[in-house]
Amino acid sequence: MSSKHPVIAITGSSGAGTTTAKRAFENIFRREKIKAAVIEGDSLHSLDRMAFRAAAADAAKAGNNTFSHFGPEANHFDKIEGMFKQYGETGMCKRRYYVHSEQEAVEHNKHFGLKDLTPGVFTPWEDIEADSDLLFYEGLHGLATDDSQGIDAGQYVDLGIGVVPVVNLEWIQKIHRDKAERGYSAEATVDTIMRRMPDYIKFITPQFSRTHINFQRVATVDTSNPFIARDIPTPDESFVICRFRDPKGVDFQYMLSMIPHSFMSRANTLVVPGGKMSYAMEIILAPIMHDMIAKKKG
Repeated sequence: MSSKHPVIAITGSSGAGTTTAKRAFENIFRREKIKAAVIEGDSLHSLDRMAFRAAAADAAKAGNNTFSHFGPEANHFDKIEGMFKQYGETGMCKRRYYVHSEQEAVEHNKHFGLKDLTPGVFTPWEDIEADSDLLFYEGLHGLATDDSQGIDAGQYVDLGIGVVPVVNLEWIQKIHRDKAERGYSAEATVDTIMRRMPDYIKFITPQFSRTHINFQRVATVDTSNPFIARDIPTPDESFVICRFRDPKGVDFQYMLSMIPHSFMSRANTLVVPGGKMSYAMEIILAPIMHDMIAKKKG
């Protein structure tokens, strides 16, 4: 961990809502004039779209029906750890991007002076921008460990944030997102959920015991059968559980005064209305960012 070159990692499963946390950080960075070098978790997959499909098909033929983007076979856990370590020591590292769409392909081709980047591939590696204030990672494996390889990426993370709805709500969000954004049927998404489950339990869930703060959305409507839910529970139909691993020094009274209708459920747990999730994140995270940059400059 490094006070001179801090690393922040937001981690959460596909469909968990990490984008909300990312936007809260972006708002803080803009207001505080913090220059963040951004790392996208998808860029640390080890297989591009076509290679992953081929590897998954080969695994299925061999009787392995659990090959997934959540496990080490499809990710560079070593590069995540190495990137965090190098940045903490030097303030520099290399990164690349995963091309998600045609629009991104156009942008990345222009940036790299290329013509052959298409959706589903990775860009070349490049140095991050010089003189950044911190490294900001958002993806699946910000605090990943793999005992078989001796990897512990979280040891180099100065602030780890978990975004993890209760699992039924997470599945509802993923089913609806995959249908709206990718055209997948509910059945196809359920198959993906089932295939990923062993890696989810082994490599995703344990990260949330290593984060500094978790934001967990809990619906106040019936989500008992997520596979037939017609819509996603709205923010106003939920609460957000904000759990602090170490509550020492946390100004809960300030948070309670700033976030309407919030309350404490445990000594380290603040509960806020779901509609205030983004606002609550900024109230909670802004002082941490201020202290982090003050230590960096001090």
